[in-house]
Amino acid sequence: MPVTEPDQVPARDRSGIPRWLLALAVGLPIVLVVTVVVAATVLRTQGPGPLALPPVPAPEARSGGCDALLATLPEELDAGDVALDRRRITAPAPAGTAAWGQPPVVLRCGLPRPAELTATSRLIDVSGVEFLEVAGHGASSWIVVDRPVYVALTLPDGVSSGPLQQVAGGVRDSLPRREVDVGN
Repeated sequence: MPVTEPDQVPARDRSGIPRWLLALAVGLPIVLVVTVVVAATVLRTQGPGPLALPPVPAPEARSGGCDALLATLPEELDAGDVALDRRRITAPAPAGTAAWGQPPVVLRCGLPRPAELTATSRLIDVSGVEFLEVAGHGASSWIVVDRPVYVALTLPDGVSSGPLQQVAGGVRDSLPRREVDVGN
């Protein structure tokens, strides 16, 4: 059997491994890494799916005031180091609602007067809008109390005040101011 020089072996490298097998061994990990990077990018840009919001009593949710407010809300809220994209709400979506980000920042318009609103309640002015903060477990709700409809913005713990300021601007621009009703 004649001895051939290593440079003359047509389908094998010098180690005797077929070239197609070497190409597969090198190329497959590269293809897998590229696939994972592309999939992660696509999933990150799609964001979370639709949000299921349970209905709550909101007798004024279909009012002209809520319609006006919802029309002014942005598609994105600034939460400091991250932007919160508007989320679709699973059908049937409760009237007067909007949501952004994950965990979600949720707005509900047309709510009944909050029981926590009393003559001694501490109100906070944000961009010319009076809010009552109602602390919860893992989130706080900020309720607009000086407009014709009550509006609650629920912020998960750890979210900056950026969304509150942006929503306050929309409330200020779309709903006329009225005296705070502190009840009896």
